[in-house]
Order: sequence, then structure tokens, then C-alpha cells
Amino acid sequence: MCGAALEASRRLRRGVVGFGFAVAAVAFLNAPALARTAKTAARSIDNPRYASIVVDATTNVTLREANADGLRHPASLTKIMTLYLLFERLESGKLKLNSPLPISEDAASQSPTKLGLKPGQYILVEDAIKALVTKSANDIAVAIAEAIAGSEDEFAVLMTRKARALGMSRTVYRNASGLPDDSQVTTARDQARLGVLIQERFPRFYRYFSTVNFAYRGDVMRNHNHLLGRIAGVDGIKTGYTHASGYNLITSVRRGGRHIVAVVMGGDTAGQRDAHMRDLIERYIVEAAVKRPDVNVAQAQTPKPEAKPQIGEAVQARAETRSEQRTEANPAQAPMLPRLPPRIVIVPIIPTPSEGAAPIVPPPALAGSTEQLPSNAVKTVPIRAAALPLPMPQLNAYAPAPEIGSGAALESPPLRGPSENRASEDEPVSTGVTGNIGAPSSEPRRPGWSVQVGAFDEEDAARQRLQFVRGKAAELLTGADPYTERTTKGEKTLYRARFSGLDRGKADAICKILHRSDVACIAIKN
Repeated sequence: MCGAALEASRRLRRGVVGFGFAVAAVAFLNAPALARTAKTAARSIDNPRYASIVVDATTNVTLREANADGLRHPASLTKIMTLYLLFERLESGKLKLNSPLPISEDAASQSPTKLGLKPGQYILVEDAIKALVTKSANDIAVAIAEAIAGSEDEFAVLMTRKARALGMSRTVYRNASGLPDDSQVTTARDQARLGVLIQERFPRFYRYFSTVNFAYRGDVMRNHNHLLGRIAGVDGIKTGYTHASGYNLITSVRRGGRHIVAVVMGGDTAGQRDAHMRDLIERYIVEAAVKRPDVNVAQAQTPKPEAKPQIGEAVQARAETRSEQRTEANPAQAPMLPRLPPRIVIVPIIPTPSEGAAPIVPPPALAGSTEQLPSNAVKTVPIRAAALPLPMPQLNAYAPAPEIGSGAALESPPLRGPSENRASEDEPVSTGVTGNIGAPSSEPRRPGWSVQVGAFDEEDAARQRLQFVRGKAAELLTGADPYTERTTKGEKTLYRARFSGLDRGKADAICKILHRSDVACIAIKN
């Protein structure tokens, strides 16, 4: 018995020693790989085209950024905006997933990568979406553009206007595919914003960005985003490359109740870009906030069938404008007020009224209008602005960045196309406020232009936002009417904070001032 026990003890010691050697060997073998990852990140940062940002998609707090506001070429990241406008048409019923899209000679002549369809052929909308997400097909991007706007040039105008409406203040689009164009520019911050908003706005359609393989006419195309299925929690969204842009990637990751969107632009190779993205994901996903169960952020896995478009069409008849406005979503994230829970609603931000301002009279009902407030609408009595406390909320770390530098190279070229085709919410602008904040209304206070600066779960929070914003652009807001507007989408009720009675020039000037203070806003033509 003693001999057997001694032998067992020796075997145990040998096993422990052997395990230690195994662990050391694994660490030794992995050391070069870890060193290569660190060197990859360092080389990326040294690259003059390099830019990156990591955003907590739950709170819109920026967790990390490098050159995030530097102008870059988007390459095929452009197709995210192309799909955004297509998703709007699908949501509004103007197109269906089985609608045929014709292939024109211009579309068929696009440079690879493309599906290679011939002029006169058709592709269904759903197949077109998958072709853009996986193959990044340039011919199909043009087919989508022509089906929506008649021509790719006109579609590019709509894309740029939509970018402005979403708070992407430094982005200019010139085509639907991302093929090289010196004047087609964006920033990592703008692309992160788009990566967050497209998920919030279109949970039913965002799921297409997780498509790994797409079979079409006997060919199987694999998604260029090689992180799908390889990194835990990655659910999209898009890659891009041109010689001028380098290798770009936007990635969305959901893991352990956390959600981040990360952007890497200007990689030297696809492998370098992907390795750097992995490093950013693992390093910053643990810093993101854990989403509370009651936070009402739509997930692609649990779409709401009754959801309606939040932002109207970029080109639409004036007769549709008012109904579209009732379901629009504001492009920019409102700052996080100290008294509000971490539940965030992505909406533009607006100035607030000053002390001693005259009270606002609720707008008269429109003649012949059949619109009414919901039966459960809360009626409030106008109060003087001086009676409202002046909040000092934390500025949104994810609001549009202020303009940098000077000179024509950093300025967006003027938008083309007739002004009468412009949707009411297509361009961001600031607004001014005077007077008190009256009862919620479903119509703007005065004709002309209004500015929306936020949408909140509580009306008091909307009023506070109006006061806060007024302090940022008091002179320009002189004569503007602040008001809150109650809107209900499904089971969710929001209070929009707006200023009316502006002309377009004043609205633009107000937004410019607000953007410099990291406050987002959007102009709406009444």
C-alpha cells in the first residue's frame, strides 16, 4: 500500500509539472501573435489615412476616437446610406421586397465589383439588398438609385441631404456606390452615427447586414465582412475599399447586454484593418454600459410590426409632408440630462427660452384639419420661461463635431437639385426661442421653418432642453416660438422640443452655433 501511494504521488507531481510546461509553451507560441497585433495597431495609427472611433450605442458616449473628424473617403461604406434611403421606401410602402428594379445601361456599365446583370434585366429589392451587403455590387447600387430618384446624380443629392438631416455634418455623397470621387467625403464620427441610426430606425431591415452568404443565379457570394461569425456578438455592418480610402470597416457588436459601434478607416490591408477592429472591440466592449431591461431600443431580433418611418422621404409631395412629419425621428442624440434615466432617444437638439420671455399662445386649430391630439394627450398651461429652472446637462459626446480648419477643402459643396423637392426634415439647422413653452401641439407654431432639438420621454425634459438651447443662440432665437409637441408611436410617447417662426437662413445659422457646442439640431420646413 505504501509503495502504491508513493507511485501515485510521483505521477501527480509529474502531471503538475507537465501542465506547467504546457501552459508556458502555449504562452510562448502565442507571444508572436500578440506582438503582431500590437504592431498592427501601431502601424494603423501611423497611417495618415487612419481614423477610428468606438461609440457606446446605448448611451451614445464616445469610448475612444482617433482622427474621428478628419475628412476621409467612404468607399463602399457609401452603400449604407444607399440602403438607408431604400429602407425608407420599404417602410413607407413605396417599394416592397419583391418589387423589381430595372437594370439600365448606366447601371450595367459600372466597374466591378458587380453582379453583371445586362441592361433590361431586373433584380428584386430583397436580392438587391443582399447584393449590396455581401458582394458590395456597384451595378445594383446604381439600380437602386435610379429606381428611387431617377438618376444617380439626383440620388446623391438626396443622400447628402439625408446625411445632414441625420446630423452627419461633414459628409458629402456624389454617387450611390462609393466608387472614387474626390469630393465624396465623410468622417469616422459621421459613419459611426449612421451605423447607430440605421439600426435604431430600421430594426426589421438591419438584419440583412448579418447575411454571411448570398446565393444568386447559381453563384454564392460571401460577405466581405470577415468578422461575421468569427467575433462573438458581431451582427454587421459594412466594409469598403478604394485606393484613396484604404480599407474601411464599420462593425456593430452586441455582447452581454452591451452594444458598441466601431469604425476603422484607412487600413493598409484588410487583415490589418480586421486585426485592429478586433483589438478595439475586445478593449472597449467592456467599457460600454449594460442596457437596462426597460430601455426601449428596438432590436433586429424583435422588430415592431407597427413601426412607422421616423424620418420622411427625401423627395416627396408637399401633401405628404405633414403626415410624414408625424412619424419622423430626430437625427441627433439629445444630451443626457441629469434627471433622466440612461434611456436615450436619438433626436435633434434645440435651444431654450430665456428668462423674462413672453408667454407663448397655443396655435389655433387649422381650418378643415382633421388631425387631433391623442385621446390621452396631456394638456398643459403655458408658464413663463423665468419660472423654469435652467439645467446644465452634460453635452452629448456623440453630437456632430464642430467644423475644423478653414478653406474650401473642408466645406461641403452646395447641394444640387430644385429646392421644391426638398423634404421638410432633410437639412439640419438651428433655431431660436423666445417666450414661454406652451402646451403640446401637433402643428408648428408659425409658418416658415422650425428647428427640433430633442425628443424626450417627459415633457418637462423637453422644456428644459428648450431653455438650455436658447442659452446657446439667444440672439438668433429672438422672435422664435418654443413649443413641445406630443407624439405617440405604438406604445411609446415622446415630447419633441422645437422652435418655430424662423426663416431658413436663421435656422441654418442657429444650427451652426449649436453644432459648435456639440448640440445637434435639425431644421424642418413647416
